[in-house]
Amino acid sequence: MHTVVVGTSGVTASDVLAVARDGARIELSGEAVAALAAARGIVDALAARPEPVYGVSTGFGALATRHISPELRAQLQRNIVRSHAAGMGPRVEREVVRALMFLRLKTVCSGRTGVRPEVAQTMADVLNAGITPVVHEYGSLGCSGDLAPLSHCALTLMGEGDAEGPDGAVRPAGELLAEHGIAPVELREKEGLALLNGTDGMLGMLVMALADLDMLYKSADITAALSLEALLGTDKVLAPELHAIRPHPGQGASAANMLAVLEGSELTGHHQDDAPRVQDAYSVRCAPQVAGAGRDTMAHARLVAERELASAVDNPVVLPDGRVESNGNFHGAPVAYVLDFLAIAVADLASIAERRTDRLLDKNRSHGLPPFLADDAGVDSGLMIAQYTQAALVSELKRLAVPASADSIPSSAMQEDHVSMGWSAARKLRTAVDNLTRVLAVELYAASRAVELREGLSPAPATQAAITAVRKAGVEGPGPDRFLAPDLAAADAFVREGRLVEAVETVTGPLR
Repeated sequence: MHTVVVGTSGVTASDVLAVARDGARIELSGEAVAALAAARGIVDALAARPEPVYGVSTGFGALATRHISPELRAQLQRNIVRSHAAGMGPRVEREVVRALMFLRLKTVCSGRTGVRPEVAQTMADVLNAGITPVVHEYGSLGCSGDLAPLSHCALTLMGEGDAEGPDGAVRPAGELLAEHGIAPVELREKEGLALLNGTDGMLGMLVMALADLDMLYKSADITAALSLEALLGTDKVLAPELHAIRPHPGQGASAANMLAVLEGSELTGHHQDDAPRVQDAYSVRCAPQVAGAGRDTMAHARLVAERELASAVDNPVVLPDGRVESNGNFHGAPVAYVLDFLAIAVADLASIAERRTDRLLDKNRSHGLPPFLADDAGVDSGLMIAQYTQAALVSELKRLAVPASADSIPSSAMQEDHVSMGWSAARKLRTAVDNLTRVLAVELYAASRAVELREGLSPAPATQAAITAVRKAGVEGPGPDRFLAPDLAAADAFVREGRLVEAVETVTGPLR
């Protein structure tokens, strides 16, 4: 099994994906253990002094004015975890919780939090044992970080609350720790606070969304190419020299992908046949511009994620010169903004895909295709309601594109009077990515059927490879009406699992 070694300088997106989705094991580097011990020595020294230090010998948030005596400090750290583990609603997905815990461990290992090495090792042990704390949908305002979700994770480290075992069953966390020989942690000064104070949940969801969208944007280039073929469109608009004079990198990449997918097609360039036209509709002609803008938005989001993955987010922090200082680095605005930007791009990509699908089904705009791609229109309804489903998904995506980060709601007796709502932005982006997958599946279903109905003209080798593969995956081709939901579910799985991209790349080589 792959092993991820956590040091003091952050982790990579591939590390997050390996731990969250693939169950990679975690090891702490010697450098991280030494940094943990050194920072802990500084915190212990401050704890022994009579002057109050936030998070070490004081209360938290609006209660930070109270100095806590030494005999109550362990109770203080336990209490912050228990009281902040106040999430409600449905459980959060296992991969999100694993990313959340791993990214908190990343910051702990930076040597900037003052947490003891044994606490960090327990975090790694819990992840390596396949134990996943029960975390709930609601409870984070994205400032100070993802407090409630992280608190539920810290509760598991204490042997309290509920967690899911490697077998998928939810049981008391204490029982699961005991079965795997993991001793619950006894939190000391600052440690409870340090386990809660970060943007780890929203960052983990951003990293996973970027990985999913990388595949989906390639899929969208493929479905757009299929639709262009089915509508007898022209591929001249994809010429590199046209995109060079508007040099947005994403636009050029999408156009290059579509051109590669369409190479060798007999279906393109029939503008002057029986139904002459000068230009294709925007949804066909402007596909690279829309998908490209989304790709460039992803590039910016990836830059933000890389910076955050290299960050140590906590309050207060232990600085290299030994000072322990309060700060505002836990605010989720940088991550929240790009999560919202991506939701907007996803909604627009889905919208243009739905417009192409609708054009394929309308006999007045499809350039010779049967109404709704039906076998016997009137007796058969064809894909009429598949487009309804797609339209409903797009409408939902437009609602999900409303930014969460534009909202703020004061909390903690006005001490935390401006919050990021980054967790909410991340949660709705996950839904948006799911829905985009379904929208592209419907376009694939319609466009592949339409191409097969163009008798006498051969599609490009790459699009033919896609059609052959999707038929082998159980998605049936043209014919009389049948129970459509299973076909759409199979098309969804085909796109979601990356098999559409894999099929095309057997012909084109790696897409951009």
